[in-house]
Amino acid sequence: MPVEIDPQQIAYIPSTGVRRIHETPLIAASTESLAGYGRLVDNPREFPIEIVPWPAQGWRAIDKNTGDQGGVTEGLFEFKWRGETLYARNHAVGDSYLFGWSNWPEEAAAEPVARPRERALIWRANYHPDGGQLFYPLKGQSFVVPLALPGDDVTPEKFVSFWCDGRSALYLHPNVWHGALVPLDDEAEFLDRQGRVHARVSVNFVTEFGCYLAAPLRRP
Repeated sequence: MPVEIDPQQIAYIPSTGVRRIHETPLIAASTESLAGYGRLVDNPREFPIEIVPWPAQGWRAIDKNTGDQGGVTEGLFEFKWRGETLYARNHAVGDSYLFGWSNWPEEAAAEPVARPRERALIWRANYHPDGGQLFYPLKGQSFVVPLALPGDDVTPEKFVSFWCDGRSALYLHPNVWHGALVPLDDEAEFLDRQGRVHARVSVNFVTEFGCYLAAPLRRP
């Protein structure tokens, strides 16, 4: 079934207008390389998603067995390149996104072009303080995703892009920064499992650092 995403319903209006990129290093995802970020998972439908209890506001602790009852939600996460623009829809949380471009956004073609996509220019990334997140490509397609370790002092230089071969799911720990999952194919569908609260803390590379984060679209 074709991926249907309405560009008028995107959750965040993208920031544009710069002409500088920061290209991330590209490495293959493995047990060793993902240490601290997450892990590869072979049983995506049964793997336990970490849920983080609600933080205390002062010196009084959160009561035991409270603050983490939101549980887990799951659903289809659809990605589609329309020409040189990457759109996505996460049915687990009901949001649509414009994640990035393979050309300067002001010049991005709306229709398919003959030249290959060499990199994705990503304008924002986020992390989820309430829980982990798992992505499983349902058709075994490879993809690239830029990640950074936890910490609100994040900069473009702290991101590394991981190439995943599509045979396993990618699981990310809570608080791990992640940009867009970028399929190398024109379309891809993922099983998405994550904390139901879906709190997001974001970084805007364009407004904060005057650049796009560039993820190479190739195998390392």
